[in-house]
Order: sequence, then C-alpha cells, then structure tokens
Amino acid sequence: MCGGGSHHGVGTRIRLSTGGGHARHSALRGTGVARDSHDSIKRSASARNEFKRSHACPSTGKSGGACPGYVIDHVQALKHGGADHPSNMQWQTKAAAMAKDKWE
Repeated sequence: MCGGGSHHGVGTRIRLSTGGGHARHSALRGTGVARDSHDSIKRSASARNEFKRSHACPSTGKSGGACPGYVIDHVQALKHGGADHPSNMQWQTKAAAMAKDKWE
C-alpha cells in the first residue's frame, strides 16, 4: 500500500478541484490511451492512412485524397477505450458525425 495517499492509475476517476476544495470536474480516464502535452488523445496518422487505403471513399470511390462530405470516425470512441486502429474506423457523413459528437 502506498502510505495512505491516493493513486491515480489507468481507468480511475480523477477529480479536479477549484481552490475551495469543491469538485469542478470529474472524468474517467481511458485505459491505455496516449495523450499529447495538452492532454488531447493522440491519433495515429498511419492507422488513418491504412484505413483509407483499404476502404475507398464513399463519395469518390478512391482510396486516397480528400473524401468530400465524409470523415473517418472511430466506431468505439477513443475516450471510451476504442482502438486507434483501422478495424475500429468507418466512413461517416459529416452530418452524422456532428450528431454523434453531441451525445458522445
């Protein structure tokens, strides 16, 4: 046991507080998710490119370049433990992505 102090491990709830000790934010940290210096989830450019090579764009039929009207979506969100891997990616219309982002 670590001397009575609290330990914030992977998958634990972290509570941030304001100066008065009142909870301001509580977030469940994802398990094994790489983050950048701004605490944003890092995304793999190579996984995205691999997805594009193996899944042609629905609007152009091409396996590279821009895909007008579509974005690459993670089926299970990274913040909810989804893998940043082509097997967890799908083409999604921009309208559907905006709607999903509102509830996710």
